[in-house]
Amino acid sequence: MAEERVFKFEKVYVKDASLECPSVPDIFAAPESQEVSVECGVDHRPMAEGFYEVVLAVKVKAQKGERVCFAVEVHQGGVFQIRHAPDEDLSEFLEITCPDMLMGFARELVCNLVIKAGFPQLLIDPVNFRALYEQKRTLLAQATRD
Repeated sequence: MAEERVFKFEKVYVKDASLECPSVPDIFAAPESQEVSVECGVDHRPMAEGFYEVVLAVKVKAQKGERVCFAVEVHQGGVFQIRHAPDEDLSEFLEITCPDMLMGFARELVCNLVIKAGFPQLLIDPVNFRALYEQKRTLLAQATRD
């Protein structure tokens, strides 16, 4: 009899968060609109048997011209219990499903930090973690061929 798969979201936490506003308060008087860039990355590691830490890194930078309005970096962590999953499924859980679940928490934290810095609410667009996963697999495959 095959053992039943287990997937549970055990814990969510902020592993690290930083906010820099090097041009405040002068930047508030600048007339031009701000350009915002967002980068995401995923890291994971096994913990105890069947438990994994997944950390979603979100970096957001806003600029007006050459001047930085704010730079936010958030590392949103989670502990997940994953048991009896084939390696390919485990990889997809850790690189796609888990970060997708953590993104809402990271999005809220980034938005709150930006608001507390005196800037308007910042809504981060959805992230396609499956596409990031496929891109990562393609780069690893190319690196092993070279």
